[in-house]
Amino acid sequence: MADSVLIILPTYNERDNLEPLVTAVHGSLPEARLLVIDDGSPDGTGELADRVATSDDRLEVIHRPGKQGLGTAYLLGFRHATDRGYDYVFEMDSDFSHDPRSLPDLLAAARGGADLVIGSRWVPGGGTVNWGFGRQLISRGGSFYARTILGVGIRDLTSGFKCFRRQTLERIDLPSVRSSGYSFQVEMNYRVLRAGMRIAEVPITFADRRVGQSKMSRAIFLEAVVMVWKLRLGLV
Repeated sequence: MADSVLIILPTYNERDNLEPLVTAVHGSLPEARLLVIDDGSPDGTGELADRVATSDDRLEVIHRPGKQGLGTAYLLGFRHATDRGYDYVFEMDSDFSHDPRSLPDLLAAARGGADLVIGSRWVPGGGTVNWGFGRQLISRGGSFYARTILGVGIRDLTSGFKCFRRQTLERIDLPSVRSSGYSFQVEMNYRVLRAGMRIAEVPITFADRRVGQSKMSRAIFLEAVVMVWKLRLGLV
């Protein structure tokens, strides 16, 4: 029996991106099912997802009543995936920052034995498109900051393009995950490493979103700064 694959797509005001992204994902990884988790998007993303799902049996939709954070959306998706026995579970942005053409590369690395595969901007072969020096400095600096404090070798600790084996998610105490925003990625990586599992990094090219606005805020950034120390001190 073929491995089952689920791609989790959290959405908030992604109406213009949703249908092209679903088409691109199906073209790149036809065997995968998609789970859209919409946080009550005012632009109607959730309603559009429902309409797409009526003619696409590889697409499921979960609606939440309001914006509750990226981390909680992924945790909901992880529980959905483990309860249904999916073998491989992706997390991925819904704005084309993560190129669907990279999905097979991440899946191949997971099938090759990695417990978690990270689509990495900061390993040889990876990179970004249309980023200024300041943004590169912040992103690279954030990964360096977290990597140094936590004492780990992962180059891109903040990447949100990942593929987990189901067994990896089952070995992590998901209800105890505390991060909601930017630091969610760091916390998940650290928990995988702390459990003695193996992380692989696959190079990707990260591009600015095609349309819409970034969800990053100062509060999300500050949460990440503090959470790294909480992880290091064993407070979470």
